[in-house]
Amino acid sequence: MKKTKIIATIGPASCTRDIVKKMVNAGMNGARINTAYGNLAQYQTVIETVRKIADIPIIIDLKGPEIRLKTLQKKILRKGEILEVGFDSANEVSFNHNFYDSVSVGDVLLVDNGKIRTIVTEKVDEHLCLLVIVGGTIEDGKGVNLPNKRLTVSSLTDYDLEIVAFAKKFDVEYIALSFTRNVCDVEDLADVYKGGIIAKIENFEGVQNVNAILEVANGVMVARGDLGVEIEPEKVPLVQKSIIKRCNQRGKLVVTATEMLESMVHQPQPTRAEVSDVANAILDGSDTVMLSGETAIGQYPVEAVEMMSRIANETETAVKSKVEDTSFINISDTISRAIHRICQSMPLDKVITLTKTGYTARMITRFKISQPIIAVTPDIKVKKQLELTFGVQPVHIEYLNEKDTISFVANKLYSAHFLSDKDTLLFTAGTRTTTRHASNSIEIHKMEELRKFLQK
Repeated sequence: MKKTKIIATIGPASCTRDIVKKMVNAGMNGARINTAYGNLAQYQTVIETVRKIADIPIIIDLKGPEIRLKTLQKKILRKGEILEVGFDSANEVSFNHNFYDSVSVGDVLLVDNGKIRTIVTEKVDEHLCLLVIVGGTIEDGKGVNLPNKRLTVSSLTDYDLEIVAFAKKFDVEYIALSFTRNVCDVEDLADVYKGGIIAKIENFEGVQNVNAILEVANGVMVARGDLGVEIEPEKVPLVQKSIIKRCNQRGKLVVTATEMLESMVHQPQPTRAEVSDVANAILDGSDTVMLSGETAIGQYPVEAVEMMSRIANETETAVKSKVEDTSFINISDTISRAIHRICQSMPLDKVITLTKTGYTARMITRFKISQPIIAVTPDIKVKKQLELTFGVQPVHIEYLNEKDTISFVANKLYSAHFLSDKDTLLFTAGTRTTTRHASNSIEIHKMEELRKFLQK
């Protein structure tokens, strides 16, 4: 089983039932909807299509406090010309947020991941005059960056709140919040959405506050496109490694994203550098790697997923744990450390964790053990959320009302051909406890022997 999980963005190139099915068969573990493009009707179609084909999570990506250009038509900008941009949609070119008071003359303003570079030369009547230093073509929806500026814009727009209501209606498994700056941004989203929250780290402020963000978010996405514009690009690799390590240490979901196989938007094969980039993200400890334009608008969406799977299968055998010894966190943390040592010292075939929230499964998998991890949960939403966790095969089984939960689960898994008679198995579960994050027991069984007890 491929341990590294893959998120593929669904867009015009991949929204048909046939392509979605082929991407799932190629190794797609989660489907992303980018709300910077499209409308609610299109998002609904994507959700319905994916759910008819596979039991995998949907990730809806909010714009958040992301700044974008609004323009009715493409416009070519040439070096030396002045572009006047307002903050009202009545203007020919405008911004989607009003940050007029937060910028000064001389500030650098970048468009389309830094491809277009401008400088603020004048502020007049709620308009910015931008001198074009590096030209290019602007069009509606292109991202805007102001490096090292802290902008006082709302973390959730009215449109974002509409998307959140839509996500709740369709019981979406994850919402990804773009340009997460601090804990307050995550808490604002958590106030209106109780599902999984992935904080996208893609600006200087988010990097500075990542430890605090990790305390409240369910996971983090290292969104390297805007991150490489907001901070110096040469700093991105070490920031990526640092964030992934911190997520692994806490047992938090971590996704590495943006431009991973970018050349496959137009070419059937990636560059060698892109292959190395994906491999290094996996070696760093990513749970999930993500495809964006490659599958949303690219000419080879299925091939991109296939290539990502091939890289994962080849690379993940060399993944090692980077989790450090720390002081006591909770019982599940201690149990996961013990399981790691047991897996190193005896020949186990599989590790099976009974988990209500998925927490113990994430704590175990951060050690990158070689054995497959089967996470059994009575919550179907938790099951789908765990589809993005490295090395975990989630299974939905209702076991809470059973007296002997481990025997019951073992029998169900055996009947479903997840286990064989020859398997030596480690089970962990919370027994006689109501404490949160309290998997407090470990049992080791040979399946053949356990079945004899089940038959009595």
